[in-house]
Amino acid sequence: MRMVDIIDKKRNGGELTKEEIQTFVDGVVSGEIPDYQTSAFLMATYFKDMTDAERSELTMAMMKSGDHLDLSSIDGLKVDKHSTGGVGDKTSIPLAPIVAALGIPVPMISGRGLGHTGGTLDKLEAIPGYQVEISEADFIKQVQNQGLAIVGATGNIAPADKKIYALRDVTDTVDSIPLIASSIMSKKIASGTDALVIDVKTGSGAFMKTLDDSRELAKALVGIGKGVGMNCMAIISDMNQPLGNAIGNALEIKESIDLLKGQAPADITDLVLTLGSYMVVMSGKTDNMAEARKMCEQTIEDGSALKKFGDMIEAQGGDRSVIDHPEIMPQAKYKIPLPAKTSGVVSRVEADEMGVASMLLGGGRQKADDQLDYAVGIMMNKKVGDKVDAGEPLLTIYSDRENVDDIKDLLYANIEISDSAKPFTLIHETVR
Repeated sequence: MRMVDIIDKKRNGGELTKEEIQTFVDGVVSGEIPDYQTSAFLMATYFKDMTDAERSELTMAMMKSGDHLDLSSIDGLKVDKHSTGGVGDKTSIPLAPIVAALGIPVPMISGRGLGHTGGTLDKLEAIPGYQVEISEADFIKQVQNQGLAIVGATGNIAPADKKIYALRDVTDTVDSIPLIASSIMSKKIASGTDALVIDVKTGSGAFMKTLDDSRELAKALVGIGKGVGMNCMAIISDMNQPLGNAIGNALEIKESIDLLKGQAPADITDLVLTLGSYMVVMSGKTDNMAEARKMCEQTIEDGSALKKFGDMIEAQGGDRSVIDHPEIMPQAKYKIPLPAKTSGVVSRVEADEMGVASMLLGGGRQKADDQLDYAVGIMMNKKVGDKVDAGEPLLTIYSDRENVDDIKDLLYANIEISDSAKPFTLIHETVR
């Protein structure tokens, strides 16, 4: 079976067989299929989509391409969360310790940035010493001892996805429902978690720009999870403007710490508490969402979530003093304000272009092997609905280069000031 024939079949809209999908996945893992053919297959899939059967077969082939974690030695029902990615979306970082502080095991396997979106692992690596790559045995031991871990794919989890993931980022095939669904669910199924809450983003800063597409992706993800017996549900949350105020690796760690201290912006705090409430309910601690939210809020008020975060950092080799001294993370040389040109109300902030601006500063990858600058990024001073006076800073650019005229031009083109603004709905709906 030749890879070129499989590419040809998918390019022309044909439905691939289980054997053809398996041939593709096996070839990716073994290296027998070169990157240019893998890229061609990804592009063909992007344009021609996949049937439900193909999506399931691709997910399971990718899952079976590596190890399957056995978490049975960890007491309790294990609950995880995944986000489809957005700008300023650091929810996993404060969410995991909040839920773990309630005695619920959170074995979280996360990813790196894709395109204009940031990755949880990239953000955590801004903490001096923090190790995202640990062995399977250490991962299980840490969840047993600390109640949580946030790591990259341990051992040999879904090795096909590792290769495909990097190529999707640099071939502009990220926002494809079958590729997103198979990537997420192959890792989550292989990671052995019992229950999963998925945060599907929608809007300008998401891979799925429309609510209809986001709903289709949410249904695809939940459908795959249910099909293998996983307790799985999704929420669809808004990404038409950045989440929180911070965009950039070290900046988002600082905002995550602020959230655990009860000092973060309302939108990121509300989303984290909503996701946490669903995780608590799925764990069986309570069947009441209001009570679950109060339980999550209590871990912030009593400091137990912040302590749990410090314990996780220390367990993974990081410097827990970052909690009180975030300045130990890389710091940008220049902090450059972007003044408003007119007075009025901020009516539009294109989230994806805010992410692109951070990426161009060095905070994200344009090529698979790009090295990140953890210090750079953007701090929003004004968001949609906020009043602003001419000359007042809309945001602050954190940069290691003094001349950022290109970044300013990009940002000005994607922030609009009007007489009024229509507020966003943060959480659109749930998919069960």
